[in-house]
Amino acid sequence: MMASPNGPSDQFAPVLAALATMQGNVDREQKYQATQFLEHFQKSPEAWTVVHAILQSESAGVEAQLFAATTLKGKITYDIHQLPRDSLVDLRNSLLSLLVSYRNGSRPIRTQLCVCLASLALQLLEWKDVISLVVSTLGNDVESSVCLLEFLKILPEEVTEGRKVSLTEEELETRSRELLTDNATEVLRLLVRYAQSTAGSPPNPALISCVNSWLREIPVLDVIGTQLIDVIISALSSEAALDPAVECLCNIFRETREVDVSQEAILILYPRVMNLRPKIREAAQSEDSEKFRGFTRIFAEAGEAWVVLIARMPMDFRELVSAIAECAALDAERDVISLTFNFWYELKNYLVLEKYIEARVKIADIYSQLVDIMIRHLHYPEGSEADPFNGDREAEEKFREFRHSMGDVLKDCCEVIGSAACLGKAYAEIQNWMQRYATDSQKPVNGRVESWQSLEAPLFSLRAMGRMIPADEEQVLPQIMTSLVQLPEHDKVRFAATLVLGRYTEWTSKHPTYLEPQLNYITRGFEHNSKDVARAAAMALKFFCQDCGKLLVDHVGQLHNFYEQVAGDLPIASLYEVTDGVAHVVAAQPLDKIYDALRLFCEPIAKRLMEKANSANDDKAKCELAGTPYQGPNLLSFTTIATKNDPIQIDYIQLLTIFVQVVHPHVPPGTLNPMIRFWSGLVPVLGTILDNFVEFSPVCERVSRCYRTMLVSYRTDMLPLLPQLAEKLVTCFQKSHQGCFLWVTGAVIREFADEELVDEATRVSVYQFLEQQCLNMFRLLNTKAATEIPDVIEDFFRLLVDGVMFHPYKLILSNLLQPIFEASLHSLSLEQVDPLVAVLQFLRDVLAYGRSSPPTSAYPENPKEVQEAVKATALSKGELITQKILSGLMYSFPRDCVPDSSGVLLALVELCPEPWLQWMKRTLELLPAGSISPTEAQKFLTTLEGAVSARDFKKIRYSLQDFTNWYRRKNVTPRTAITGIEGIEGSRFSFSE
Repeated sequence: MMASPNGPSDQFAPVLAALATMQGNVDREQKYQATQFLEHFQKSPEAWTVVHAILQSESAGVEAQLFAATTLKGKITYDIHQLPRDSLVDLRNSLLSLLVSYRNGSRPIRTQLCVCLASLALQLLEWKDVISLVVSTLGNDVESSVCLLEFLKILPEEVTEGRKVSLTEEELETRSRELLTDNATEVLRLLVRYAQSTAGSPPNPALISCVNSWLREIPVLDVIGTQLIDVIISALSSEAALDPAVECLCNIFRETREVDVSQEAILILYPRVMNLRPKIREAAQSEDSEKFRGFTRIFAEAGEAWVVLIARMPMDFRELVSAIAECAALDAERDVISLTFNFWYELKNYLVLEKYIEARVKIADIYSQLVDIMIRHLHYPEGSEADPFNGDREAEEKFREFRHSMGDVLKDCCEVIGSAACLGKAYAEIQNWMQRYATDSQKPVNGRVESWQSLEAPLFSLRAMGRMIPADEEQVLPQIMTSLVQLPEHDKVRFAATLVLGRYTEWTSKHPTYLEPQLNYITRGFEHNSKDVARAAAMALKFFCQDCGKLLVDHVGQLHNFYEQVAGDLPIASLYEVTDGVAHVVAAQPLDKIYDALRLFCEPIAKRLMEKANSANDDKAKCELAGTPYQGPNLLSFTTIATKNDPIQIDYIQLLTIFVQVVHPHVPPGTLNPMIRFWSGLVPVLGTILDNFVEFSPVCERVSRCYRTMLVSYRTDMLPLLPQLAEKLVTCFQKSHQGCFLWVTGAVIREFADEELVDEATRVSVYQFLEQQCLNMFRLLNTKAATEIPDVIEDFFRLLVDGVMFHPYKLILSNLLQPIFEASLHSLSLEQVDPLVAVLQFLRDVLAYGRSSPPTSAYPENPKEVQEAVKATALSKGELITQKILSGLMYSFPRDCVPDSSGVLLALVELCPEPWLQWMKRTLELLPAGSISPTEAQKFLTTLEGAVSARDFKKIRYSLQDFTNWYRRKNVTPRTAITGIEGIEGSRFSFSE
């Protein structure tokens, strides 16, 4: 039905009313109802007629017409099956007519109509003369050529996104060739002809964007051999066409990355690019940031594309490298220098190869200049002494991130010109500052350090380069280390110098004469007024103790006194770092002294822990025990972030855990581990805390983490403590239903699985422990839906993954297998990534045992009864699993679940190919009416049947992913009420012992 020229047709009046409601000042419920109406309308068959009427109406507003064009695009992409096949030619003609009508109209509407026509061209396989028909319709005058260029630009993009439409791989491949490859020469002629006809006019951004879109189809040499390259380069001087010209030129460079087959094109392009070099300085001096960014990007991307040629022919391409360095040097605002970072990294990767030693020599001076450029850009801005960024925290954070990226470039320079040269440049900057600004007493003048930015920047560069400096460096580092501890006092300077000392601790460990002055400098930092300096000191001390622990073994008493003095005043993160450091010194003790050293540090911590536990009578005190902030009776926060008014208390359990994690000496076989001797006295203490606070999850989580760390650190040496630990985990999970106890159970399964280290009786006990936790979980699932306990579901199935890994035959042949599968089906209704991935990975692991060979080399063969048990389970549960997973892929699963979901379905295909096809067919029959046409469903099933018959698992995977992605885009919106296929049974869990 056509719209009346004098007013809105009754046909689309409800749509206009709903759009008006969406844009009007009405309540949320009315807007929601309007949104629901429009979404339903967009999927309806009637929408085809209505949107055409809106687009043809003179009375409908631009917003309504844009909505109609957008709706039409969605209909052509997803609902083409709603139209009779023989009506698609009429649809094509209608679209062409609309494009002619809108050639002078709203650009967004015109763009949507071009997308509609391109999408239809992709799907209307019978339409063979796409380009010629569109050209004859749209290319007769300058006004219509705007539509033509836009269509030509969009067509390759739509073909590339072809998986949105319902085409098979074969159809998509054939249609891509017909639309793009076969038309490339004709399109090039059209573009050249347009360029010639508009010569002398300002560059047309649409023409350049069109060239850019076709670069994958038209050989680069063909493009640059025509007038088009002149148009693109001249457009760099046009404000309107600058961005598309830069993008097009950079894509041309990318198309020449295969330098051996693109040499002829590169020889033409290189001089044209280098002729642009004066534009770099012009843009920088004129402070035209957009132009400067554009030219920096051009040179950087040309360098990345031709980097191998630079390495092969350094003198021929040296000017390009120099131009990129110039871009970096002239970037006063540090806005675009990051565009060059990847080039320096890529070139470095070639220059460090012996094959390109000549290039390294000939380009070394540019990398040497690059060090100076980077250090200069590392300078803090010349703001106030207290706050260089004048309160702009976003700018400060951006600067911090930027500095670390520049540090990576300095590492590249170290590899090219050598660490001594780079260190020498940083040291020279420090010396220059000392000669210019330092007083005789090396103290600040009037409380200020003059031009401290010039001193701090080379210090930061030293820290950034630390990883690249060998521990035996003797040329520059001795002078630097002597200077660092003599620098004037300034917060930023001391902070930087402290972190430098922390970065070079491996060097210090081989040069012990420098240890004492450095350690004194670091420990004095704990007395500093600046919290940043204290944090830096904590981090540096940690690295000192880690790398120089053997040099400090005789100072453990002094370290303990220092630790006791500063521990109570440090920020929590710094306290953990210092604790980690002193723990490394304890770990470095001889075996006969390590027990006493551990007691020295840990007994006071354990005593404070018990004092806190004994006084934790309310929620606030419990939070303090767990080291979490308290925010009121209904606002318990289990994060590690505290407010100024409610600081986090010291987590003494975490301090003990750090010692467990770090101190695990090598003990000869048959010898009692002294750590077990010490921790055996603490495990009952932790058990008592669990008993008293089993309902308070933060405390349970802290203790569980400590238990798990013990298992990982001491492994089978934990055997004497295993019975009481297992009993505690079982009883606490029974009482609290907290997943952390399952998490620790998984560690027990892993650490006591090695048949060479663990006797059979212990392995049997460990498996019985696993069974008991499974039974506890089944009881929990009888009372709780999976959606109520997603975290526990994740921990349970991660535990089962360990069970299948280390006790596969016992678990598969046990009575637990069926209820576990029921639990997995129950859990596939979740929508969170981590628990779903855990469930899916468990299913993949179990189904893998249905094959003739076991999935792990730990077992020489897969027993027949195990294979049969898995296949029987697959046959009995496979249809429900297929329905659940396909439903999730189409409606509710997060994208990160797709690989594992496909893996489970492929495992079912391998075990039950014919039944699986029937399950898929029956699942599709359960889909809501109108969501998929019979033709589309049959096409999908036919593709699967062919792939299953050929055992082409890759094709099955891609077909599943393409189909479910297409279905989801077509039928699911953020407001879709349906979250799965209705009618699927078997999601409820029921277990009876």
